[in-house]
Amino acid sequence: MFENKENLRVAAFQLLRFAVVGVVATAIHYGVYLLLLNAFSETIAYSIGYVVAFVCNFILTCVFTFRKKASAKRGVGFGLAHLVNYCLHVTLLNLFLWVGLSNTVAPIPVFCIAIPVNFLLVRYVFK
Repeated sequence: MFENKENLRVAAFQLLRFAVVGVVATAIHYGVYLLLLNAFSETIAYSIGYVVAFVCNFILTCVFTFRKKASAKRGVGFGLAHLVNYCLHVTLLNLFLWVGLSNTVAPIPVFCIAIPVNFLLVRYVFK
């Protein structure tokens, strides 16, 4: 019984740390996106922001969220999880732009949908 409670406690703290890392990575992503909007299309600006945030996210996820050493295997798994996540992000971004959301607001619902999906994918990689 204690082991189950302990596993639940560990998962809860991982989720909390994931949320902190997610807020930081999302802020970086959104900030880079907004900075680049005047120079690039929405998809290109979003993609560049995603790559910058991806690098920060991988480092913070290893060190802070799951407290594991970065490795090539984890890097590949993280990259594959984020490839799926990136496709979801770009599809949703373009969908929200298509339905009429402004290019400064469209990323916000994307983040709300894609971040929980990303947690499940990344947690699988690190477990």
